[in-house]
Amino acid sequence: MQAHELLRYLRMPELGDVRQYVRTLPTNTLMGFGAFAALTTYWYATRPKALKPPCDLAMQSVEVEGGEHARRSSLLNSDELLIYYYDDVRTVYDLFQRGVQVSNNGPCLGVRKPNEPYEWISYKEWVIIEQGCYAFSMVVVPLYDTLGNEAITYIVNKADLSLVFCDKPDKAKLLLTSVEKGETPILNTIVIMESFGMDLVERGKKCGVEVFSMREIEELGRMHRQKPMPPKPEDLAVICFTSGTTGNPKGAMITHQNIVSNASAFVKTTEKTFIPCSDDVLISFLPLAHMFERIVECVVLCHGARIGFFQGDIRLLMDDLKTLQPTIFPVVPRLLNRMFDKIFGQADTSLKRWLLDFASKRKEAELRSGIVRNNSFWDKVIFRKIQASLGGKVRLMVTGAAPVSASVLTFLRTALGCQFYEGYGQTECTAGCSLSLPGDWTAGHVGAPMPCSLIKLADVQEMNYLAAKGEGEVCVKGPNVFRGYLKDPEKTTEALDKDGWLHTGDIGKWLPNGTLKIIDRKKHIFKLAQGEYIAPEKIENVYMRCEALAQVFVHGESLQAFLVAIVVPDPETLRNWAKKKGFEGSYEELCRNKEVKKHILQDMVRVGKESGLKSFEQVKDIVVHTEMFSIENGLLTPTLKAKRPELRKYFQSQIDELYANAKM
Repeated sequence: MQAHELLRYLRMPELGDVRQYVRTLPTNTLMGFGAFAALTTYWYATRPKALKPPCDLAMQSVEVEGGEHARRSSLLNSDELLIYYYDDVRTVYDLFQRGVQVSNNGPCLGVRKPNEPYEWISYKEWVIIEQGCYAFSMVVVPLYDTLGNEAITYIVNKADLSLVFCDKPDKAKLLLTSVEKGETPILNTIVIMESFGMDLVERGKKCGVEVFSMREIEELGRMHRQKPMPPKPEDLAVICFTSGTTGNPKGAMITHQNIVSNASAFVKTTEKTFIPCSDDVLISFLPLAHMFERIVECVVLCHGARIGFFQGDIRLLMDDLKTLQPTIFPVVPRLLNRMFDKIFGQADTSLKRWLLDFASKRKEAELRSGIVRNNSFWDKVIFRKIQASLGGKVRLMVTGAAPVSASVLTFLRTALGCQFYEGYGQTECTAGCSLSLPGDWTAGHVGAPMPCSLIKLADVQEMNYLAAKGEGEVCVKGPNVFRGYLKDPEKTTEALDKDGWLHTGDIGKWLPNGTLKIIDRKKHIFKLAQGEYIAPEKIENVYMRCEALAQVFVHGESLQAFLVAIVVPDPETLRNWAKKKGFEGSYEELCRNKEVKKHILQDMVRVGKESGLKSFEQVKDIVVHTEMFSIENGLLTPTLKAKRPELRKYFQSQIDELYANAKM
């Protein structure tokens, strides 16, 4: 390519700096290297300097004294764990008050109606439930509306709830029905956000329940003003009932210190590269009762930033992102997988896919040297539309709640050009106990212990995981570890040992640089007929890397010698994937096609082999199912985890048929 031809190709306004650089190159250089070589030379010549990591990335955690091989964050100067970051923030009440001050009573919460801009209310005007409770040392107990009547009744009684706030009248009706049946005698007050008829008030009176509107409660507050009675750090803040994949929900008791220490540890980890300010905006679309979302919101509120809520329909999330233009975007792997699939699904030619891959590899080289940016040549030419689809201003992303594929995470880190952290934890340690560090943009691990946590690995003899080899069950200790399960000493003893270590049920491995890798799951393991231990969730996470699949449920039994699976193909990717294999048809037709099923199984086995699954961990047969597992059909928990007993029961006839066919 001649110099004048290359310059003609680069007549895009935003590539002025590239044109200037190309003009300095001699013609024979351009002819010798070609356009891409010249641009790659420019890219290396102009790349920015890397941010300095907060510690030596080759040693991100250090062993503490005590002989248990427990490790702490290298960001700490001693073995004393971080409890709070700001001297004046010891409770969630303090945290919010700090936000009021540093924002100078700026915008706090934003909502929008379809096709309209966001409307904001300020910090001092926000008297909504959670902060109101904290101001008077009351305990918040979130109720997922997807839990079902039985679980909600159980929680109301277990937590002795006398007052419940509902957003919609329909939910109030369900609560009143349970009172009328005598199932929840302690419930005596219901407050409803949306408008409702007087029939509900009358119905409540008949069974001894007062029904108020939110406006009436606010008016009562104005008429009977009381000074706040702020909580102490050790006071309970939240009882978060885990939705439970088996049995009744368990109420995890979370204190103010738990929340503040976890939020403080996040701030400590990113302090040299990212601290929110009043100009920052968080998009909130994850369940508000999910502790991962709550901790992110606490970090935002503490720094006077604002929160914009999505419209409530996940299908409209991309529209909300474009309108809100958030700078902080917490995500879950399910969304990341869909973003990844959509990007490559739209790259409908081999050239476009090659360009995506080439550009990603160039930016990955920058990431390896610690450089994070969204203004490179590759951003301007290849990734600009992807970044614009999220609003164009995202500075920080964090993912947690479930494992994410290393290839998906690495690609999105390059494509989005923002600081992108991966964490690990569970409700019982408030939210997080490990988090990747600024500067370490490698994937395949969940970072180092957060400054509020000690992490050790405990022997799991039956699975041959030994702490002496740097493998075992992940155990957590520190000010972020919960107090136990409400009125359930037996389950509390199962989770917390006598020394205060939380046993997570996950199997981890220490990597040489002091980061933690989650490699297995202890909780749902079972044996096959020959005695091999199987961790189905690990296998499902491997198979989820198959391009054609959206969901996988792996099943095995102690009387059977092999595994089977129920798979749900991805409606957005199946047709393109099948077309490459020579198959045409609608989504339903492809799912019924036995040859398509055969190719899906072959692809699963291939991906499993590449990911190191042992032969007995590979599935031998599958059922292709067309309906997604969801919260609504009772197959997923509100935090999108598989309800394994329900899945097993739902697909029992198909599972039986798979095993029967194998014997024929």
